[in-house]
Amino acid sequence: MTGSPNHQNAINGENIAYLGELYTQWLEDPASVPSDYDTLFATMGDPARHETGPHATVPDVSLRDERLKEAFRLCGHLQAELDPLGLRPARQIDALTPDSQTDPALLARLKRTYCGPIGAEFMHLQDSQQRQWWIDHLEEKPATALPLSQERILSLLTRAEGFETFCQQRFTGMRRFGLEGGESLIVALQALLNEAARDGVRSISLGMPHRGRLNVMANILRKPYAAIFSEFAGKAFYPEGIRVSGDVKYHLGTTTTIRQGRHEIRISLLPNPSHLEAVDPVVLGRVRADQDRDRDEDRQKHLGILVHGDAAFAGQGVVYETLQLSRLEGYRTGGTVHLIINNQVGFTTSPDSAHSGIWNTDIAKTVQAPILHVNGDNPEAVARCAALAHEWRKTFASDIVVDIISYRRHGHNETDDPAFTQPAMVQTISQHPTLRRLYAEKVLAETDIHPAEVEALWDDVQAQLHQAFEDADTYQPDPTDWLDYSPQDPTRLLDTPERIQPMTGVPLPRLQQVGEAMTAIPADFTVHPRLARQLRAKQATLAEGGPVDWATAEALAFGTLALDGHAIRLSGQDCGRGTFSQRHAVLTDQHTGHHYTPLAHIAPRQAPVNVWNSPLSEYGVMGFEYGYSLGNPDALVLWEGQFGDFANGAQIIIDQFLAAGETKWLRTSGLTLLLPHGYEGAGPEHSSARPERFLQLCAENNMRVCTPSSPASFFHLLRRQIARRCRKPLVVFSPKSLLRHKQAVSLLSEMGPQTRFAPVIADATCAGGARRVILCSGKVYYDLLQQREDAGLKHCAIIRLEQLYPFPHHALAEELGHHPQAEDVIWCQEEPENGGAWQFVDRRIEACLREIGHACTRPHYAGRKASASPATGLPGIHQAEQETLIRQALGLEAASPSID
Repeated sequence: MTGSPNHQNAINGENIAYLGELYTQWLEDPASVPSDYDTLFATMGDPARHETGPHATVPDVSLRDERLKEAFRLCGHLQAELDPLGLRPARQIDALTPDSQTDPALLARLKRTYCGPIGAEFMHLQDSQQRQWWIDHLEEKPATALPLSQERILSLLTRAEGFETFCQQRFTGMRRFGLEGGESLIVALQALLNEAARDGVRSISLGMPHRGRLNVMANILRKPYAAIFSEFAGKAFYPEGIRVSGDVKYHLGTTTTIRQGRHEIRISLLPNPSHLEAVDPVVLGRVRADQDRDRDEDRQKHLGILVHGDAAFAGQGVVYETLQLSRLEGYRTGGTVHLIINNQVGFTTSPDSAHSGIWNTDIAKTVQAPILHVNGDNPEAVARCAALAHEWRKTFASDIVVDIISYRRHGHNETDDPAFTQPAMVQTISQHPTLRRLYAEKVLAETDIHPAEVEALWDDVQAQLHQAFEDADTYQPDPTDWLDYSPQDPTRLLDTPERIQPMTGVPLPRLQQVGEAMTAIPADFTVHPRLARQLRAKQATLAEGGPVDWATAEALAFGTLALDGHAIRLSGQDCGRGTFSQRHAVLTDQHTGHHYTPLAHIAPRQAPVNVWNSPLSEYGVMGFEYGYSLGNPDALVLWEGQFGDFANGAQIIIDQFLAAGETKWLRTSGLTLLLPHGYEGAGPEHSSARPERFLQLCAENNMRVCTPSSPASFFHLLRRQIARRCRKPLVVFSPKSLLRHKQAVSLLSEMGPQTRFAPVIADATCAGGARRVILCSGKVYYDLLQQREDAGLKHCAIIRLEQLYPFPHHALAEELGHHPQAEDVIWCQEEPENGGAWQFVDRRIEACLREIGHACTRPHYAGRKASASPATGLPGIHQAEQETLIRQALGLEAASPSID
């Protein structure tokens, strides 16, 4: 500090507490503080010359005022009038308690700003510019004009309440998870929609739980009332000719295009399961796909809105995982607006049992998100918060939370009685007027609107609902009610399991072009010396036509697809280098730390290739990639587990979205999961990707589950994901030790013209007439191959199943037919008998044998015994088990009895 600083600039909210302590010391002894501060306090004035009372001075007043402002900015939300029911006790904050010397005008202004119907939390933000933005917008620039007119707000509330009232009367006792008590959510969403349209936003992806979902569909996305009422009557939501299981009406999604003036904005409500908050990362992935496809680098043209429940926001871990993605380069979307319908109760659980801390929203502070708590019975304040939220996102590209504190007029659903656990709340709600009635009284008092107009508005809404109810009996679903705007249509859902594999080979010059690019290092880029040697060796191998390893085949698939115009997005823990240091898709400069992705620089007009190291999250990241695959079905989107075992951290995404999303919601995804799998003595958590769990989920041709055994097979699998227009999830049990296995290599010619994926691979050395046939999948093939060679067995065929689902029945039957007199047909696997593919393939192999009239009518099992743990953690036991199962499969050792 030099010269004579201006005390008005020196004193601010960031340093007021510190300066206050120093000033007190200075008053007692000016020499006790540093000379710079002595100069500052002297410039502020001599206390003796500025007394206005026996103890007051100008500096004292300035410091006291700043301290009071600071206290209200920090703690005002704790005394804000936020609870519509008046049940939340006000917290006593000493710093907010005025004394006799407090400026009454300042106190009134601060209370009005921070303790009214809006309680703002922003002082936790580390960026002083962001804190000042809130101070300016709340204190210096209070909103004058409403984002929505009072007439518009009243109309929205009338439609929201009218819908719920009509449904309660017509569908008594049916669950709909109504919005009664939280109708101001409709106001918030409409305000956000208006602000977004004004700023040229092209699409909004919306995720929300079941509470209020039907109301949002009807009054925001304009889904026809008749469509909703027909679903109440049990009619299908999807067009005729499509056989799917469907879902309950309050889980469905819908899409619409809304015109505001000359601007069109597409709004998609994504379907979701009952697993609360599971849809959160899916929405963000969808938004990111829209932005990337539209080249929206500023991330302002496509917006994500997430609606949460109060208990779920605090309690579900995926909320934190989703928030953590918000500022990461590979996952950011320019900020998400989070709206919380705060019922002040979670099912039957009160807030004091639902979360630690002061607010259920405290978790949002971890990503520097501001939080606005607002009284849900004040729809004007709710609209202002929504407008502020949009302005914040637009300015700082950051998340924001709007906590709409409301209540739930019924129980968890319309058949639930909440009086068992919340008697006081239920009693208060029963005497509390509806929000529409409260706001109508306000509008009548403040405007020229006549009471008859309010009643006419209600009657008009009820008349529309009655007419829609009559039309519901004859309502026929419109594909646009459910079909998203991705280039998918119902006919592509009719993929058949046994259709011919598409040609996925690539001309050799094109493979060479990708090979040259993937091994080229820029002149000004310093790569690790050992990696540089590997790249040179790979370059030479490619020039000779192979053989190439697993990682090279993968890179060739990525590169050729990118040249064909298909974006590549690979995401997962450590996937840039690869868990096993095999991929090196992203190079790191050894001097600068800069990154370089060779596959992104093959040709000027290629599609993007992005490889993103993810945070240490499975649930959130896999959900994000699933959403991305929905938004860009022409891209190859992949999620890789650090180890396949860890996929169970995302089991909800696998169960509810990946496996069942098509049959429940008519949403098709081409997401590919790469799950490193194989028994190499690494212990229970680094051996099995749990194939049995995925296979148990397989039905209705819903996904593809494969265990490729060669680089070429993997190459064709990846390209098949795009070559087939019908999008299906692909689960690949990828290798670990095979990444560097000398026999697990392929020639470029195996990926060249007129080549394709083979679901079943015959034994080239024993093409027919074997006395023993071993069926297997994945890594164990190479162990069997080596042991067969060592034992000198001549009449033993080893047939590989590269695809487990859809089960290649005809291809396998044809191959088994080449060995009609085989005395034994064995299924060999590394996994325990109660795991792996055995329980899935057993009867299917039997069906193949019986169909061709084979001498052997049942397959036998060779593998580890049933186990509660997927693998042993002791290397010696692992090795003994492995040797035993291989010898049993080859007939060199008697097999153990099966757990039939």
